[in-house]
Amino acid sequence: MRKQIVFFFLTGVLLFLFTSETAFSGDKVLTMSTTTSTQASGLLDILLPEFQKDTGITVKVIAKGTGAAIRDGMDGNVDVIFVHAKAREEKFVKDGYGTKRYAVMYNDFVILGPAGDPAGIKGTTDAADALSKIAGAKAGFISRGDDSGTHTKEQALWEKTGLSMKNTTTKIMKKGQEGEINSLHPEGSWYHSIGQGMGKTITYADEKLAYTLADRGTYIKYKHGRKQSIDLVVLCEGDPLLNNPYGIIPVDPKKHPHVKYDMAKQFAGWLVSQKGQKLIAEYRLLGKQLFYPDAIK
Repeated sequence: MRKQIVFFFLTGVLLFLFTSETAFSGDKVLTMSTTTSTQASGLLDILLPEFQKDTGITVKVIAKGTGAAIRDGMDGNVDVIFVHAKAREEKFVKDGYGTKRYAVMYNDFVILGPAGDPAGIKGTTDAADALSKIAGAKAGFISRGDDSGTHTKEQALWEKTGLSMKNTTTKIMKKGQEGEINSLHPEGSWYHSIGQGMGKTITYADEKLAYTLADRGTYIKYKHGRKQSIDLVVLCEGDPLLNNPYGIIPVDPKKHPHVKYDMAKQFAGWLVSQKGQKLIAEYRLLGKQLFYPDAIK
């Protein structure tokens, strides 16, 4: 009888320890909504395993356009957002949805197009002028059209051209409810908005021999990091307006008490630490640097 009591007692202790450990491990999962470019570039495949090794925290990634990622943060669907649309990020914090924007890294946008360059923009460092020439030539242009950071930048550049613009509203479904994406762009059948991520937009532009705006990191990935390379080339770069900073923001627990703020803050701090910044600086794809640290110069 005594042996049975001891057996059941030990079994209960082991079950408790196992259950506690499982629950604890489950609690160490951080949910992050981030732009598709951080995932498509391969950078997260380098950063997240190192962060988990250092902290025991697993980061669950939801990759989508910056606008959708920010909405995830506003709705409290995630613990942290990692995006690239600085003005929108600052508004996110100002409106009380995020605690602080941590500057993590930057790269730049480039205007891609076919090597034949029907609009004649090759070598220009004025992005607005390049877009004006594309519009003037009625050459095909593919837009993400997905309310992403890239789409936000593209719209700002079109505004700089001084061309006549039109507003288009696209219906989207979110959690079974209908929403809208507003887009400002030039008129003409040569302009195509496809509502897709960066990788699919680049691939589609390549297939159609069209122009598009892309972040350099994803372009390098699709140009040099895949068996089936694209033919698009960089035709416009170097304009300060093409700068592309990335920031990470923990969701404010005052707005959404259920978020895992402590872990989100720990992740943000790790990304801007010496180790995180070093990993970002050293990340290469076929010898090409994709991102540059922004917290430690």
